[in-house]
Amino acid sequence: MTSQAASVSNRSSATPQLIFDIATGFMRAKHLFVAGELGIFETLAKGPLTLKELANKLGTPQRTTRIVADAVTALGLLERDGDKYQNSDVAQAFLSGCGPVDMGPFIRFWNRLSYRRWLTLEDSVREGQGVAGEFNFSAEEQKIFSEGVEAFSAGHALALANTYDFSQHKRILDLGGGTGSFLKILSQRYPGLEGTLYELPAAAAVARRNLTGQIGRRIEIVEGNFVEDPLPRGYDVVLLSHVVHVLVPERNIELLRRAREAVKSGGRLLIVDFWTNPAHTEPLMAALMAGEFLVVGGNGDVYSLEEGRGWLEESGWRFVEHKALSGPVTLLVAEAVA
Repeated sequence: MTSQAASVSNRSSATPQLIFDIATGFMRAKHLFVAGELGIFETLAKGPLTLKELANKLGTPQRTTRIVADAVTALGLLERDGDKYQNSDVAQAFLSGCGPVDMGPFIRFWNRLSYRRWLTLEDSVREGQGVAGEFNFSAEEQKIFSEGVEAFSAGHALALANTYDFSQHKRILDLGGGTGSFLKILSQRYPGLEGTLYELPAAAAVARRNLTGQIGRRIEIVEGNFVEDPLPRGYDVVLLSHVVHVLVPERNIELLRRAREAVKSGGRLLIVDFWTNPAHTEPLMAALMAGEFLVVGGNGDVYSLEEGRGWLEESGWRFVEHKALSGPVTLLVAEAVA
């Protein structure tokens, strides 16, 4: 069989299943979001319930409660034994509020903020920038955003603490560190480490609530815009976690130059993000998240490791290593040069 004939044969055996699987993705997501908003997973945290018992506790009609409960059961988030529903192992661990990590705030963030902005993806692509406004949040939305990002990045913060040896450092500057979740974990793991969180005023307000009891001892919060305002100096390590994907390349190069000024020669730079292959197609999650960074951030994108290394060379840093962290998120380590 010729190659052309083989190609025709392969095409004739193709099915549209992949298209259906992709196209129904929004249905899967929305059932998860609604189950989270209704409190289904939290309600089932203490044990199985019948549909009637579940609906009564939620204060929702049985018929429509069943639609969502059955959908998330089919998705593997609930299990059903006879007429009773219960959380699956993964839902009990991450969605019930009783497990080691609570992904509830992350689900709420995607439902109330991201999902609506994804409706603007086509217009954003046509216009060349996000049309929903660059982080244009109300005070309540800022709280949902900050708590959602913290839940999303909790695993990354733990992985960083386990992967990189901070015992060699004394002072860390966390630029755009959100609620301070990274500094909180690092300060607990490394008693000799002092940290500064540098954030915009709205995010800093959320961080102060999150870091109650730790501010003033080993963690301080400084308000400012890291692309415009002067950065504090005198640190031996700078952390950029989920920051570079918010900015265009030119802004990232400038930010890295500014970060370089915050440390002495030999200081370290740690960039935690969705670093991709040169084609920006792997890992898959990173390729998908590029749309998220566009519609939520306005100008965001994902970047390849090669692009990141190029920025380092232009801004006074030397590439040291690239390390796996958690899932599609990895760590780029650099050192300040004279």
